[in-house]
Amino acid sequence: MSENILEKERETMGIIEIILLAVGLSMDAFAVSICKGLAMPKINFKNAAVCGVWFGGFQALMPMIGYLLGAQFAHYITAITPWIAFVLLLIIGGNMIREACSKCDCEENPDPKLDVKTMFIMAVATSIDALAIGVTFAMVPVRMVAVWSTLLNTILAVIVIGITTFIISCAGVKVGNVFGTKYEKRAELAGGIILVCLGLKILLQSFF
Repeated sequence: MSENILEKERETMGIIEIILLAVGLSMDAFAVSICKGLAMPKINFKNAAVCGVWFGGFQALMPMIGYLLGAQFAHYITAITPWIAFVLLLIIGGNMIREACSKCDCEENPDPKLDVKTMFIMAVATSIDALAIGVTFAMVPVRMVAVWSTLLNTILAVIVIGITTFIISCAGVKVGNVFGTKYEKRAELAGGIILVCLGLKILLQSFF
């Protein structure tokens, strides 16, 4: 009986595992946030918060969707998500490289970097792999608070993931801006290359 209880404990995720998982999941968003900061002539809390809300919100939403889908779809989700992330990041990164190489200055649109379309695509691209994490929650229940149900523990876990990503993304925007204010065009070019490389990394990881 005691062996069964110990085995059950080993098959759950606690607060430490969730925090480590949240930090790991937020690294892609951190890299993209740095790219955002690199391309901005100046930032304020609102700009950083916009990135944080988009990336943090989707980083929390995707695991919840994965959890609700359930373990029966795990094979299909893990098979296609790297390709989707790769294509989205390739499109956005390629567009950044094209704009960086272009000679025109889009003065009539002073801050295109935070428009809804671009942020939505980037948020999905950096968080779509978290769908599989949500499926993992369905197979390996979260036990952050012992007296709560599996669903409530999962909700708490995705909130922790979202808040962690929000903080790290805001920090990424600031880090990027500090190094990119004097080299906007070069920074945007570097940011586009980083996004393309990030997409390749996600795709290659799925093979190995």
